[in-house]
Amino acid sequence: MSQLDLAKVNAALGHDAEGLVRWALGLNKRAIVTTNFRPFEAVILHMVSQVQPDVPVIWMDNGYNTPATYQFADAVTQQLGLNLKIYLPLRSRAHREAVEGPTPALDDPRHAAFTEEVKLEPFARALRETQPEVWFTALRATDSAVRAQMEPVSINPDGLIKVAPLLHWSSKDLYEYCEKHGLPNNFDYVDPTKGEEQRECGLHLTH
Repeated sequence: MSQLDLAKVNAALGHDAEGLVRWALGLNKRAIVTTNFRPFEAVILHMVSQVQPDVPVIWMDNGYNTPATYQFADAVTQQLGLNLKIYLPLRSRAHREAVEGPTPALDDPRHAAFTEEVKLEPFARALRETQPEVWFTALRATDSAVRAQMEPVSINPDGLIKVAPLLHWSSKDLYEYCEKHGLPNNFDYVDPTKGEEQRECGLHLTH
C-alpha cells in the first residue's frame, strides 16, 4: 500500500468512522482492536464488532484498574459478545508491589520500567501471539499533542496498518453514539502509566 493510497483513504474516509471500519475490515487482513475500557471505549468496540463479531479484542489489564472499570469491561463484553483476550503483566500487582512498593511517580527513574512491565511488554506479547495486519485503536486527536498529529490510517514501520476511526470525534459525538446504540460507559478510569490525562504512555510512540 503506497503513501498515495493512504492519502486517498484518509481524505475520503478520515471523517467517516463507520466507513473507515468497513474499508479496513474489507481488506481481509487479520485484525485486532485494542481497548483499555476508558470512557467511551464502547464506541470502537461496538463499531468494529458490528462488522466482524469475532474480531479479537485485546486488553492489556495492568492490574491497577478501578472496580468500575472491571465492571464496565464485563458489561460491555457480555452485551456485545466480544472475543476478549486479556493480557496481564508477567508479575501480578501484589508480587510487584511486595518487591518494589507502590506505583512509582512520573519523575521516578523506575517509572519507565513500570510502564514497560504493565503495558508495553503485554502489548508486544499480544502482537506476537495474534500477528495482526490491521490494528483498530480508539485514540483521538484531543487526547494529546502527539495524537493530534496522527492520521486516521497510517502504517507502522513493521507494516501494521493502524486505524483510528474516532480520531476526529468529539466527546459529544461519542456520547451521542452511546445513547443511540444503548451502550454503557465508564468515567471512573485511571491509567497508572500516564498520571496526567494528556501524557503519552509510550504505546502509540513505539507502535
